[in-house]
Amino acid sequence: MSIPERDWKLFRELRELALDRFCKRVLVEVAALADSDLLSAHERYRNLYQLIHRRDKELAQLFDDPRRSNASIQLRLIYARGLFTADEVDRFSAETRSEMTRAGLGVP
Repeated sequence: MSIPERDWKLFRELRELALDRFCKRVLVEVAALADSDLLSAHERYRNLYQLIHRRDKELAQLFDDPRRSNASIQLRLIYARGLFTADEVDRFSAETRSEMTRAGLGVP
């Protein structure tokens, strides 16, 4: 689905906010894992490496190559992860909101 021009411009604007929110979430995860006293330093290191690797793949899926042809799937993925506020979602057209929130999206 191609999104309307107005929504495409809005997506490009809000994408930066969503990217920042995603990165903040990852940094919170990293800090919690790094500060854990339940694991050895080596285990924490290994777990951090794996976490960053997984989150980097997720970041790429959500935010890399932000072309208009990719915007529909990226909008749905970003929405599914709660990276848009309700007010931000409301700024999109009814058609795009419907596409973003449609059921059946498998969230990796």
